[in-house]
Amino acid sequence: MSDSVAASPKKARLSVKRLLPLFVIAAGFAAFFAFGLHNYFTWQTLADNRTALMEWKNNNMVFASAALVVIYAVVVALSLPVAALITPVAGFLFGLMEGALYSLVGATIGAVAVFFAARYALADFFHARAGKALHRMEDGFKENALSYMLVLRLVPLFPFFLVNLVPGLLGVPFRAYLIGTVIGMIPGAFVYASVGNGLGAVFDAGETPDMGIIFQPAVFGPILGIALLALIPVAYKEVQRRRKKREAR
Repeated sequence: MSDSVAASPKKARLSVKRLLPLFVIAAGFAAFFAFGLHNYFTWQTLADNRTALMEWKNNNMVFASAALVVIYAVVVALSLPVAALITPVAGFLFGLMEGALYSLVGATIGAVAVFFAARYALADFFHARAGKALHRMEDGFKENALSYMLVLRLVPLFPFFLVNLVPGLLGVPFRAYLIGTVIGMIPGAFVYASVGNGLGAVFDAGETPDMGIIFQPAVFGPILGIALLALIPVAYKEVQRRRKKREAR
């Protein structure tokens, strides 16, 4: 538990000011559906407008790339369930390398926004009411924050918005969160951008892209291997801890 939480009980109380970032996120999420914007984020919409969209991108290259980054950041920050569509669209418009890069930048900005919103709004309240078991879990997570963040980003064990939100509550250092987020999202960004890079042929065949490609053994196997490598420091620390306990007896 941090000194600021222990020394300042007032910070443990919820307030409208502290909850404002979460209210903004909730309002944006609700507005997205209330105004029917979700109806535009479909494969059919992209297929019907792909020629016009590509021409617009070619005529407004800088603005189009910036718009993609901003849209992706907003989608992730508001936890909208259309993020998986954006990276293939980026790959379709800009190709594999640039599409993956723009997607990664936008997703990282959005994830950082959620991290700080959660930390500002709920971290002190969460710590004040967390039990001892939760504090022990938090200490373990913070001790191996980078390794755990890499695993959570590489392997979709939990919903994306939770992986953005919970580290802000558990006191994960921002540096570890940022590095783990960027590196951990790189494989997925390239996989989905490669899907988008071939969307033209998919649409011409009257089909929809296979977003489950990331779970195919040839793709998921190497990603899982990287995740296991990220856990080696955690395993090493645990072995060292147990050895010291045995020597202390």
